[in-house]
Amino acid sequence: MSEQNQGAYGKKELISVIIPVFRVEAYLCRCLDSVLAQTYENTEIILVDDGSDDGCPAICDAYARQDSRVRVIHQKNKGLSGARNTGIDRAEGRYLAFVDSDDYLVPEFLEQLYGACVETDSDMSVCRWEYVKGGPVPEKGNGEIKTFTGRQMMANLYIPDGAYFVVAWNKLYKRELFESIRYPLGRIHEDEATTYRIYHRVRQAAYVDSSLYGYFVTPSSITRGFNPRRLDWVTAGEERIDFLEQNGYRELMVQALQAFADGSIDIYFGFKDEMPESEKEQKRIRDVIRKGLKRVKPYGRFPLRTEIGYRLFLACPGVYRRLLERVKSENGKQ
Repeated sequence: MSEQNQGAYGKKELISVIIPVFRVEAYLCRCLDSVLAQTYENTEIILVDDGSDDGCPAICDAYARQDSRVRVIHQKNKGLSGARNTGIDRAEGRYLAFVDSDDYLVPEFLEQLYGACVETDSDMSVCRWEYVKGGPVPEKGNGEIKTFTGRQMMANLYIPDGAYFVVAWNKLYKRELFESIRYPLGRIHEDEATTYRIYHRVRQAAYVDSSLYGYFVTPSSITRGFNPRRLDWVTAGEERIDFLEQNGYRELMVQALQAFADGSIDIYFGFKDEMPESEKEQKRIRDVIRKGLKRVKPYGRFPLRTEIGYRLFLACPGVYRRLLERVKSENGKQ
């Protein structure tokens, strides 16, 4: 951090950067080098080796020997959620940041997010992220800082750029936001199950309109087929809808139920195509749509075209799908 910025921010507070590590030996050094190259230097870097059976444990230990800021925790495999939770439990910083071990950062990632928190007196900060394939993170955004209440952050989950607000790793959090909150063990889509609970606690958050985080697209992620564990997304969605209803987010219920229904239908067709024997899972998703049509009534209505589509899906999923594909094709020509 520059001397000018040090003066503006006062005493630099410790940031704990938590990095779960599992079977990423081809990409780990690039990730760690980007974290160690941060212009904000008052950091502890917690590497949670989640039982990795490749060269990652040795790489982690080598980095710890080279830089005193690096701490390594070796544990039996607990999954991404379990590794993040271990990092949270062991962190000593005033702030927490998460980095996935095949991703990488722009050098100013921590400095800009920390500066945004301090300058706006916010509990957390968020930046843009970009897909990367090993090259520099594309420079996008105008660099402006906007502030949102926690309630507005909850609403941001449903905007077109909502992916910026869902994931765990393009953010800086005050540590106390995670008091009594941890990622769900044994599940994927752990961010979908957790971030909204953080926003419920947030007084104010800052959004930095700059691309500071590179989300690495691996060859395997491009070719990977349907994962039946995507049903965890449905579970997380059900939990979020319940949470919004129980905590009085009436103004979000219609769009939340619609987003949940649309995502669930996408997963339904994944099951139908890749696992035709998955009748139980398909029925569960049909029940989600049926329940949503009833649950929305106290809060408003779905757009008429959307409601008709959901009813068509329940009556004849195949016809619904063909019509949906035709609409998408026509929209793509416009």
